Order: sequence, then structure tokens, then C-alpha cells
Amino acid sequence: MPAARPPRAVFAMDPVHLPLLFPAPLLTRLRRTADIDPALVVGDFADPGVADALSRAEVLVTGWGCPPLDENALAAVPSLRAVLHAAGSVRPLVGEALWRHGVAVSSAVTANAAPVAEYTLAMILLAGKDAFALREDFRVTHARPTAARTAAVGNLGRRVGVIGASRVGRRLLELLRPYDFEILLHDPYVDAAEAAALGARPMSLDALLSGSDIVTVHAPDVPATRHMLNRERLALIRDGGVLVNTARGALVDHAALTDELVSGRLSAILDVTEPEPLPPDSPLYTLPNVFLTPHIAGSLGNELERLGRVVVEELERLAAGLPLAHEVRHADLTRVA
Repeated sequence: MPAARPPRAVFAMDPVHLPLLFPAPLLTRLRRTADIDPALVVGDFADPGVADALSRAEVLVTGWGCPPLDENALAAVPSLRAVLHAAGSVRPLVGEALWRHGVAVSSAVTANAAPVAEYTLAMILLAGKDAFALREDFRVTHARPTAARTAAVGNLGRRVGVIGASRVGRRLLELLRPYDFEILLHDPYVDAAEAAALGARPMSLDALLSGSDIVTVHAPDVPATRHMLNRERLALIRDGGVLVNTARGALVDHAALTDELVSGRLSAILDVTEPEPLPPDSPLYTLPNVFLTPHIAGSLGNELERLGRVVVEELERLAAGLPLAHEVRHADLTRVA
């Protein structure tokens, strides 16, 4: 990329996200680094009205709502050298064509991991206090719970099983350290020494499920992990156990999970489901042992600026001739989201 001038860049995303990703001060910083028109946001690579800008673009700043970067899209951007994704997973966006063309790809997935880990920590702490069930009781009794009712409540020594040392999983492990939890970890790519450094005890998936009070899922959504928590594995979780899923709904067999939840044997905190959203007649909307939220754990509102900041920093590195700090490589997609 020529060093004598700033790289030419184009936004490609749903324009509704642009003001939150790049508020005025950050947009000014971006425009100091790249030749980019903030009024031009591509939603269709075949649109004749954006053909000239795309023909000269060297960088695409992408986000939610960007069309897939297939062979036809890449033909419209012949000088493309880098895709900087102001969101998490690039899996729905990039395909084999992009890798064949040698385009560098960067993602703000690490930045997006922060709010997911924070949300998950909050849910674990509330689950350990049995806050959701006690709230339901309080609605009926209007009285404080008895000592007998709360005898098994509390976070002291609670066993938390973390499935997946992903970016979210690793940030969560950091956040869990100050608390009096016993942390178990399952990740086939993490050995005992690394698990210990992360503050966790490594386990097989089955051992983690049977040994945890609270199980939280942070594995990537790849073919090998689809329904990794199937009926047999859900049955391993101890009676009264809690499942937290802020990763992807496809990691859990929802028919099997629904049966466990309807029976009352388990509780669940679900920010993601399969399908998403669930059909209106799903019992999970009304079960007292289910806390269901509409995919809000990831970056929302003012948290989106954190994603935009990653893109600006990556552009600054490109302009300075430095390697990307958050590059996604083709080989990574076999085991990351």
C-alpha cells in the first residue's frame, strides 16, 4: 500500500450502526488516517452508485449488515488489500475467495469479548445467589426467604465450569479470579500448564459437566461443536445445576435442554438460543427457572465505540506499514468463531 498517501477506505455495513461505532471524535481520527467518505456506506457491492469508490478502495471497513465478500464482491474492489471488521466473528462475511486473493482480515472480536464476559460474570454471581428463583418466590410470598430456603445459596466455593478458552472464555477467567470460586476448564487446545496459568483446573467435558454447579459455554460455533451439549451430556449436570449460554444456541440441543428445564431439574440463563428467537409458544419464555435475554451480552449502545476504536487502531497500523494487531488467518477458522 503506498506510503505517500493515506489508504483509500470504504464503509460496508448497515449504516444504522455507523454513528455508534464511530462517534464524532473517533470518526475524525479515522479520517485523519484514511481517505474515507463517511456519507458513503455500501450495502450492495453491485450498486452502480458505489462502483467508482469501490474500484479505488484498498480497505473495507465492515460491520453487521455487510454483504458476503464473495468472488463477485471482490471483483468490484480490485485493489482491496485489507478488511477491517468492526464486529466479532468474520465467519459469515469471508469465504475462500477472499483468502485466494490474499486479502488481510482483522476483527474486533477481542473487544466484543469484553461485554460478553462481563454479562456472564454477572449471571454467574446472580445464579450462585439463586437470585432468579428467589425473585420468583418473592413475587408470590412478599416475604424474605427462610434460612432453610437459602441454606444451599451462595458463591463461596461454588464450582464454575467454563467450556472453551476462547477470547470470551479467557476474559471471563480473568474476571472470576477475585471470587471464591473453584474454576474448571474444558478446552482441547489448552494443556494443564496453560489452564493453571488461566486459574483453572483442566478437565474432560464430561467430567466438567458432572463436577460443576454452574456451567458456562464459550466454545466457537463450528461443525465439530454443534450440539456438543446433547441430551446425554446435559444429563451429566448435577440436579439443581445452572447452564449459562452466551456463545451460540447451536452448541446446545435445545429440545433436550427444554425437557430438562420443563422438568425443573436444571436452570438456565440463555442469551442465545436455537432458533433465535425461539417460537412464541416456547415454554422457555415463561418457565421460572429460565432467565432468557434477546442476545444482549455482546456490544450494545455505547459499547460499540470499543469496536470502532479497534478498527481505527488497525488502520493506523496499516498506514504506518505495521502488521495488524488483530489479524484473522484462514487456518484460525477451523477452531474459532
